Amino acid sequence: MENKLYISNSPHVHSGDSVKKNMYGVLIALLPAFIMSLVTFGLGALIVTLTSVAACLFFEWAIVKFIMKKDTCTICDGSAIITGVLLAFNLPSNLPIWIIILGALFAIGVGKMSFGGLGCNPFNPALVGRVFLLLSFPVQMTSWPQAGWLTSYTDAATGATPLAIMKQVVTGNVAAIEQLPDAFTLLLGIPEGCLVGAGCLGEVSELALLLGLIYMLWKKIITWHIPVSILVTVFAFAGVMNLIDPTTYVSPIYHLCSGGLFLGAIFMATDYATSPMSKNGMLIYGVCIGLLTVVIRLFGAYPEGMSFAILIMNAFTPLINTYVKPKRFGEVVKK
Repeated sequence: MENKLYISNSPHVHSGDSVKKNMYGVLIALLPAFIMSLVTFGLGALIVTLTSVAACLFFEWAIVKFIMKKDTCTICDGSAIITGVLLAFNLPSNLPIWIIILGALFAIGVGKMSFGGLGCNPFNPALVGRVFLLLSFPVQMTSWPQAGWLTSYTDAATGATPLAIMKQVVTGNVAAIEQLPDAFTLLLGIPEGCLVGAGCLGEVSELALLLGLIYMLWKKIITWHIPVSILVTVFAFAGVMNLIDPTTYVSPIYHLCSGGLFLGAIFMATDYATSPMSKNGMLIYGVCIGLLTVVIRLFGAYPEGMSFAILIMNAFTPLINTYVKPKRFGEVVKK
């Protein structure tokens, strides 16, 4: 039987996906991590998140209305809310409100709207805001409240995060490794009374982030290529370093369960506008992010390298899209 390709006028049948639907799907996937941040930091997590989201929404509306002078409303598509939530998830729970607002202005105004808005930005806006704050306010951005069910916004004891402790081990303080909680505790979330800083809002429970990954894979919001390639690369590279010198380089399990690795791999490296389009390109992108993250963690000045690794590879995304393409339908391969 002869196969025929029928061509018809639009509208055409499609999957039903839309930017708005996918954006709100990501927000649903972020709910477990948000709940864990509330459980861990209490009022501080709520204040930081609400401030960040409100500021991102306001600045996007104001820029579109008064600077770009457009009548269209873009704050309802969910992208500004996601930027606000992800920015908050990359901040400590005791950060002053005015610094959060400044970070939101930089994330939306510079990281997103200066390039034309959603889909035009070459760098992840939330990470642009986070790195700006880290470079501008290093003390406030690295004062980590200890985990506790009743941690308040204004009165919180601070401590070194697991990544900071791992950095001390690398730089020669081998005894500091005894301060690390077990990997299972880091996977679930640091409990009350642990003498370790819990880090940013979004990195207290890797299990909560994994639930978000499962949800997005189930809803086909993202594919597995970027997050899995990042996590496997980090595990493999950190594992090799641990085999070379186990007294200096900790187990790769600690690298997986510490810091913003899961948050970045699942929710920020997979950003549609700033990641490669082809599956092979996604794998290359993810492997490079994983390598850069471990290199910065072990040999760089900062304990965490995820944000910098993603932004660096965001810059290489156009190059990857240019040279790593799927085979064209009907293309004749020369032998």
